[in-house]
Amino acid sequence: MAAGLALPRAAYRLAVEPDEPWCAADAAGRPFPAGVRGWAGRGEGGAPLAVLCAVVCAGLASTVGDTPELAVWLLLVPLCVLLGRVDLAVQRLPDVLTLPAAVGTGALLGGAALLPGHEGSWGRALAGGGVLGALYFVLHLVHPGGMGFGDVKLAPTLGLALGWYGWSAVVAGTLVGFGLGAGVGLVLLAMRRVDRRTPIPFGPFMLLGALAGVLLGTA
Repeated sequence: MAAGLALPRAAYRLAVEPDEPWCAADAAGRPFPAGVRGWAGRGEGGAPLAVLCAVVCAGLASTVGDTPELAVWLLLVPLCVLLGRVDLAVQRLPDVLTLPAAVGTGALLGGAALLPGHEGSWGRALAGGGVLGALYFVLHLVHPGGMGFGDVKLAPTLGLALGWYGWSAVVAGTLVGFGLGAGVGLVLLAMRRVDRRTPIPFGPFMLLGALAGVLLGTA
């Protein structure tokens, strides 16, 4: 919950146009302080983000159990919530989050694989990250308007998490993500909220699918 309450400032700063890395000043034009204080802070929407972080972390803890990889998942939750919030706001997944997430997740899972009690495979996780990244890259090449490059950069992180538990988790997490995206898109079309050319952020569906795949993988 504390991590969720600290996310609104980062979400505000990262909800900018693709040609800007982040926002340097608040709505009143005051520059943000340097360091952690400039990125972590409460703001509008903090309570929902805090509840979401708490619920997801509790669900993972109760399902994954007392294993080394649980620490990796709990560290990823606030980052993934922030990614989903920014994507919903401006339909972008910032490189400043996606690229370090992939490197950090791979390194942390490598550390978890060295500890007793882990229930996954680091080698398979690396393969899963590579396969899922390649899949999304091909989809981007086939239809750039339907699959953004930010989604491609997020895919390796999710593939690492899913591949840790096995290829069935990779397939399940990917299919759930696409299924959720298609279902929501059809509902919005039926409600005439969008048309067939309206871009819809896909990052949140990828994240929800990965969460489902991890929970299924632990089972």
